[in-house]
Amino acid sequence: MQLVQWNPFREMDDFFKSFQHASTRGLPVTAEAWAPAVDISETPQEYRVKAELSGVNKDDIKVTTQNGVLTLSGERKAEKVEKDEKHHRIERSYGSFTRSFVLPDDVAEDRITAECKDGVVLVRLPKTEAPKAKSIEVKVH
Repeated sequence: MQLVQWNPFREMDDFFKSFQHASTRGLPVTAEAWAPAVDISETPQEYRVKAELSGVNKDDIKVTTQNGVLTLSGERKAEKVEKDEKHHRIERSYGSFTRSFVLPDDVAEDRITAECKDGVVLVRLPKTEAPKAKSIEVKVH
């Protein structure tokens, strides 16, 4: 079962962005869309999704499930700039983000929990119990 929907263009985008950043050394970096880094793991009891969201207020993070898809969304708000403050380089990204993942069939969607600690959101996706084998008596007629 697919847990993460692979996007082949994301790796290409990251590759080309590395050239863009290298060519703008010393120059301001333009604002660009961002998506938090995510780790996905599994234990016998649950799946775990960890999203790196440092600088994002807990109240600005939304975790939802719908039709077998887990979605993390929110916004990292830009810091206020003082009138006399002059930036030489801005590399941190700000703005809205959305990450979505197709859930495996064995996730108990009604028992999903999420918590935020030290800038990392941990979403726990408990597994449903595997159906027990049922013996069926064969009747001879």
